[in-house]
Amino acid sequence: MKILIDTSSLISLARYYLPFDLKKVLYSAVQNKIENKEILFLDKVYTECLYTSKGLVLQKLPFLKNRRIQVTTKETLPDQKFFNQLENEFINGSVKKTLDEVLFEDRKNKFLESADCKLLLYGLKLKNEGIDALIVSEETSFANDNKSFKKLPSICNILELKIITLPELLNRFKDINIEIK
Repeated sequence: MKILIDTSSLISLARYYLPFDLKKVLYSAVQNKIENKEILFLDKVYTECLYTSKGLVLQKLPFLKNRRIQVTTKETLPDQKFFNQLENEFINGSVKKTLDEVLFEDRKNKFLESADCKLLLYGLKLKNEGIDALIVSEETSFANDNKSFKKLPSICNILELKIITLPELLNRFKDINIEIK
């Protein structure tokens, strides 16, 4: 199984977990799992980490700056089926009604270059190769904030990709033993 981690989960890790990780047990385990490619850290997620939450993730997890651990998504491109789903299933219908063709194309192109889209495409790539993919994100399907496209959990459901939260991921790692006293 390959695990793909979203910016939102890395922010939660940096903000809510690492401050209590005084012995760096969690930090070391996450670093090891990313360096060994058990958790895949996509280049687009890195780019998003640069400007999200004032770069908190890269401040707390400086090893993520190492380009060798970043998985490139340059060659991860959508197929025609994905484009059709993007235009018909992933789009928020109420928002699409308010967009003219040019604005819709602009929003679609921005989504295609987003970290969320690259997580989905890479997950599909792994799935097509017969490799189980698991996306980790703190996003919920609710409250879309009037965005043009549905949120990651909703699209994962459509694509039949597995998605869990950071606490669920940490619970799966039996080799990470952290406790708060």
